[in-house]
Amino acid sequence: MNRLLEHVRFCILGAGPSGLSFASELMRNGIDSFIVLESESEAGGLCRSEVVDGSPLDIGGGHFLEVERKTVLDFLFELMPESEWNRFHRIARIRIRNQEIDHPLEANLWQFKIEDQVDFLESIAKAGCVKGLPEPERFDDWIRWKLGDLISEEYMIPYNNKIWSIPLKEIGNYWLHKLPSVSFRETIQSCLQKKPGGTLPAHRNFLYPKVYGYGEVWRRMGCELGERLRLGCAVTSIDADRKIVNKAIKADMIVNTIPWVSWLEINALPQKLHPAVMGLQYSSVDIDYHNARVDSTAHWVYEPSHEVPHHRQLLRHNFCCGARGHWTETNAKRSAAASGFRHRNVFAYPINTIGKRRALDGILSWAGSKNILPLGRWSLWEHMNSDVAIERAIEAAHYVAKQ
Repeated sequence: MNRLLEHVRFCILGAGPSGLSFASELMRNGIDSFIVLESESEAGGLCRSEVVDGSPLDIGGGHFLEVERKTVLDFLFELMPESEWNRFHRIARIRIRNQEIDHPLEANLWQFKIEDQVDFLESIAKAGCVKGLPEPERFDDWIRWKLGDLISEEYMIPYNNKIWSIPLKEIGNYWLHKLPSVSFRETIQSCLQKKPGGTLPAHRNFLYPKVYGYGEVWRRMGCELGERLRLGCAVTSIDADRKIVNKAIKADMIVNTIPWVSWLEINALPQKLHPAVMGLQYSSVDIDYHNARVDSTAHWVYEPSHEVPHHRQLLRHNFCCGARGHWTETNAKRSAAASGFRHRNVFAYPINTIGKRRALDGILSWAGSKNILPLGRWSLWEHMNSDVAIERAIEAAHYVAKQ
């Protein structure tokens, strides 16, 4: 072996929430033989923040800390104490029929006038799931099967067309457990009782920093790692057999949190995996700042109308103290020219195409055979909230620390 190689137990690729949390938990378990490589000049990945117009803006879109995972809260509070966070009861709305309705729509139809409620309820009554029809495999068919034609055509289909910008028939149904679960009975009951029904989605309560953006906790975590975090250090080569990265770092294990597409670009994958990686689809999103104040009490608003390019507005003055203006999220394929601050996230959302799981199984099987640990949104090609990514990273660090 080349004696000039730097040897560590773990070489961690990427300093987003998964990579940082894994490294931080290693340190808390007494392990300091690791290096984290990050191509950007600061840590945090999609959860970074910048100060724009005097207040924080999260460059990866709206990121909020879910309060349900105590292990995650305890972990983060060691770096950024609870006293530095504000707690909010989530207000997310959908702009539809010239008004804002609380999300999820099917749980809040009672907020429409009676005539509209009847229209939606009649449509849901004809849905395939209510009739007991088999569950479809394609996303566009599944939405109609679950929610009926009217909610599908006025909200779910146009909204998802905007956010993914690929034919919805190419997307599978296997990830839809993430959506709120509201039965037809619960929908009727909520209309009669004039209150939300069913199981509400994630972030019904969330934390956001009092002074900083969400990126502050990741900046601090990066500082905690000291010289073990190497910023501005892109991954340019990987020898998976010998576990040598950038021809300079020899690791016992590579922990991957960067997209497999990046491995393909540096020719670090066997030829047999190229078709699988090329089949993994993702969307790019532009985050644009607008100095206009939106007259709404919502924290964020979903926008299904194709008359506007963005699919979501983040009203930062409702969760970020002293802030002005708002920011929008727009699929990069739909963006107009930027008129002010813009940050483009090339890798924003993994897309759950019908063939994704089969392609990913082959990639992960190969990675396991090479002692490469896949971790996080882009290695597992899964749209996970940051609290989920943190929890999984902590668990993975605990596991390897015992080996």
